[in-house]
Amino acid sequence: MGSKLAILALCAALAACGTNRADRAISGGAIGAAAGGLGAAVLDGDITSGVLLGGAAGAAAGGLTNAEDLDLGDPVWRRRNY
Repeated sequence: MGSKLAILALCAALAACGTNRADRAISGGAIGAAAGGLGAAVLDGDITSGVLLGGAAGAAAGGLTNAEDLDLGDPVWRRRNY
C-alpha cells in the first residue's frame, strides 16, 4: 500500500491546471486520481477503483471548465524555470 500512496503523491505533485482544454483534462485527471486514491486509502476502500473514478471525474471536470472558471496556473510540463 505504501508504493500506491507514493504514486498518488507523485500524481498530485505533477498536477496543475493549464489554459487549454487538453492540459486542463490531463491535470484534472491527475488531481482527481490522487484524491480518489487517497480517499479510498483513508476509507479502507479499493484504491484502484478510487484512482480510476477520481481520475475520470477530474478529467471530466478539467475538460469541461474554462480557465476563467478555475485557474491554478500553468501545468508543470508548460512551466519554464530558467
